[in-house]
Amino acid sequence: QVEVKETGGGLVQAGGSLTLSCTASRLVFSNYGVGWFRQAPGKGREFVAAITRGGGTTYFGDSEKDRYTMSRDDAQNTAYLQMTDLKPGDTGVYYCAVRWRPLGDTWYREVSSYDSWGPGTQVTVSS
Repeated sequence: QVEVKETGGGLVQAGGSLTLSCTASRLVFSNYGVGWFRQAPGKGREFVAAITRGGGTTYFGDSEKDRYTMSRDDAQNTAYLQMTDLKPGDTGVYYCAVRWRPLGDTWYREVSSYDSWGPGTQVTVSS
């Protein structure tokens, strides 16, 4: 069974930076696309970022595209989400998910597209 785990969450002041890591096991990581979603209190999971197999293409939500970057290291079975200029609206639980051999250019935004999810890591941005 595939396992996914997020690390790197914490408390940061507005304007600060944070890097989240997503590590997966029991899979051939290079065969998977990876996505990040955020869930604020009382809300559903919102797409944040995704990266294709091989890392050739990244996708971001509208409010993240100028502040976040995403990368992957297949040798370490890990994907990274670098977040800069953080705002209080970035607060929430960040979930990492993996999707086996994604096709096309719409898979990454949909929660239902993903096969396995991590338990999440809390990010809190104070004003």
